[in-house]
Amino acid sequence: MTVTLADVAARARVSPATVSRVLNGNYPVAASTRERVLRAVDDLDYVLNGPASSLAAATSDLVGILVNDIADPFFGIMAGAAQTQIGGPGDGSGRAGGEKLAVICNTGGSPERELTYLTLLQRQRAAAVVLTGGAIEDPDHQAAMAAKLAKLADAGTRIVFCGRPPLPEGDALVAALAFDNRGGGRRLTEHLISLGHRRIGYVAGPPERTTTRHRLEGHREALRDAGLDAEGGDGEGGDGERLTVHGPYDRRSGYEATLDILRREPGITAVVAANDTVALGACAAVRDQGLRIPQDISVAGFDDLPFSVDAVPALTTVRLPLFEAGARAGRLAMGKENPPPGGIATIAAELMIRGSTAPPRVG
Repeated sequence: MTVTLADVAARARVSPATVSRVLNGNYPVAASTRERVLRAVDDLDYVLNGPASSLAAATSDLVGILVNDIADPFFGIMAGAAQTQIGGPGDGSGRAGGEKLAVICNTGGSPERELTYLTLLQRQRAAAVVLTGGAIEDPDHQAAMAAKLAKLADAGTRIVFCGRPPLPEGDALVAALAFDNRGGGRRLTEHLISLGHRRIGYVAGPPERTTTRHRLEGHREALRDAGLDAEGGDGEGGDGERLTVHGPYDRRSGYEATLDILRREPGITAVVAANDTVALGACAAVRDQGLRIPQDISVAGFDDLPFSVDAVPALTTVRLPLFEAGARAGRLAMGKENPPPGGIATIAAELMIRGSTAPPRVG
């Protein structure tokens, strides 16, 4: 049943005109009254039908792209690529064709902000929403996301995941383009093991993220298959767990976590980082300890961000086709491309071997 402005007014115990003033923001309203109205809007999940008020079922020319941090090249590349497809064919004349207005929503990694942006896009009757990057693995948040995305889909919004797996429940998606983070993590560690490394530190991302879990699972699988991650007799985890430190996906985390790992185990010969930005921090920590890369310690990253090949030495990493995935997500959001079978596509990760990894020094 559609919630009306009158329903919100009754819930907030004000007149419909007061609700309209609060939502339009064009008339002074007492702070306590405003708070009561906004609480009623949230409680009832009321959707303001803005410029499409005469077309209840219509969507707007707006497309939302949700990112954790637009300053992070991982998200910036995907968002920029998606926008190239969302902008439409445009002939440079300034006339409207099939173009849509892409709006970047920077969540800062906050699950609350993610839901808030989805609510705002729902109120604007967005034509499509593209959600990029790993998801939060919290059951309550996942349930809230599934419910919110279902309402968006029911209103005609096309929903595409780019770089994240589908939710455990919910079928509101047009498509989910998921990177093979687990396979990439496994191949990266297998590469180091094949060189002769046996004591490998791991700087992981935030533990609640799907990307973190999948990359770490691939790393641990490679260690176990090589007999390097068996549990100790006292029930404690093996080296893979003991030599893993979690933190944000940023350079500072890579620096501090690598120092921590070196203090725990001075004999490590390699460090795997959660992504290339973290790997830069790891490299700085290694050098600040008077060690050389790769002669003393090998360092590897993940994502193959543009700067990785220009690092000194160039960074061994796992390439994810970020631009290609973002462009495909944009086409799916615009209905320019048919969804993959079952709505889910796994995008392969490619190992890029460069100068930052080498066999460990003997003696």
